[in-house]
Amino acid sequence: MSEETTPEETAKKGVSRRGLIIGGGVAAAGIAGFSLMNRGGSGSSSGDCVTTDLSDTEATLNVSNWPAYIDEDDGDYVSTLTQFQKDTGIDVTYTADVNDNVEFFAKVRNQLGACQPTGRDLFVMTDWMAARMIDAGWIQKLDKANVPNLDKNLLSSLQGVGWDPNRDYSAPWQTGFTGIAYNKSLVDEVGSISDLLTRSDLKGKVTMLTEMRDTMALIMLANGADPEDFSDDDWGNAIETLTKARDDGQIRAFTGNEYINDLAAGNIAACVAWSGDVAAAEDDNLVFLAPEEGMNIWSDNMLVPVQGQHKANAEKWIDYYYDPVVAAKLAAYVWYVCPVEGAQAEMEKIDASLVDNPLIFPTDDFLSKTHGFMALSEDKASQYEQEFSDVIG
Repeated sequence: MSEETTPEETAKKGVSRRGLIIGGGVAAAGIAGFSLMNRGGSGSSSGDCVTTDLSDTEATLNVSNWPAYIDEDDGDYVSTLTQFQKDTGIDVTYTADVNDNVEFFAKVRNQLGACQPTGRDLFVMTDWMAARMIDAGWIQKLDKANVPNLDKNLLSSLQGVGWDPNRDYSAPWQTGFTGIAYNKSLVDEVGSISDLLTRSDLKGKVTMLTEMRDTMALIMLANGADPEDFSDDDWGNAIETLTKARDDGQIRAFTGNEYINDLAAGNIAACVAWSGDVAAAEDDNLVFLAPEEGMNIWSDNMLVPVQGQHKANAEKWIDYYYDPVVAAKLAAYVWYVCPVEGAQAEMEKIDASLVDNPLIFPTDDFLSKTHGFMALSEDKASQYEQEFSDVIG
C-alpha cells in the first residue's frame, strides 16, 4: 500500500479477486468483443433493453456465482439459501458456473450485447468486470426501496467506489484476499512469494493463478514494486521473474479455482490462492497465509442484468444477505471478508472463535498489509494482458 492510501481506500480499490484470463482463444475473443460493445456509460442503452419484471407472477430466481461461495444444507444445518426459499416462497436455481470473469463473460456477452435474456436474474462479478458491465449499460439499477439493508449495513470501506459511488447497480457479495496456500503434509511453511518461485523443494509443485492482476501484483510485491503505482519497468521486471520461474520448471501450471483440488490431492505443494478456498476445502493439511510481501484485496459483486426477468426477487435476495444474522451465518461457512456491518456482533452467537478472525473481520492493521491493483487504460490493459498471456499461454 502506498503511504498515502488508507485501509478504507485500499478496500475500495481492491480490484481483482480473479483478474483477466486471456490465455485461451475464447477469453481473448471475449475481451476483443467487449471493447467493441457500447461503453457510453451506465444506463446509456439499458433503458431500451430492460425486460418486464415477472416477479409478481413468477416466484423464481436464477443466480450464477463462483464455486464454494455459499453454505450448504448438512444434516440438521439449514443453509441460508434454503432458508431464503422458505422465508420468501421463491424457488432459487443456484449455479456455481463462474470460474473466472472473462470465461463467464464469454457465456453471456452475445445475449447482453443483443439485449436478450441470459437465463440469469443475478450474477456475481469482480470489481473491474462489474465496472465494465455497468459502464456498458448492461446492468439494471437497483430499487433502493427494495434493498434497505444494503444502504443500512454495507461496510463504510466498501461504499463510494468510483465505478458505482452510490451502489446503485452493485452489492458486494464477499470480499477477500489473494495470498499463499500450502499443504503442510508435504512441505514446510511457504511464507513468501519469493519462496514460492525459487525454493528447490517446491520445484514443479507450484501453481499460479491465470488472473493477471492477482499473480502479477504479488510478483511485483516480491520484487519491491507497488502494484497500486508501478511503471512499465516494474511490470517488465515482474514478467521476467515469472518467465524465469516458468522456464526453470518451478511452476507446474496456471489455474483458476481448480487449484484447491490439486493442493488437497497432493499434486501440488503450494500455490497462489484466494483466502476462503482453503476453509471451504475442510482439509486440516491445507494452510492459507499472508505472504511476507503483502496480499491483494478484492470484492465480488451481485449484479442484475438488464434482461434479468425477476429483478424484484433478486432484490429480495440482496436484502436478505445484508441482514447481519444471515451475513454472519454465511461468513462462518465461507470464510471470506463479510461486507455487512453488524455481522461481527452476530458471529458471537454462531462461533465466537471467528469473531476476531482477520480473514472474515480484518482490522485496520491487517488491511494495511493489503494492496489493490493500479487502474489501467484500455490500451495499457491490452498490452499487459497480452504479455502475461505470452508467459502463461
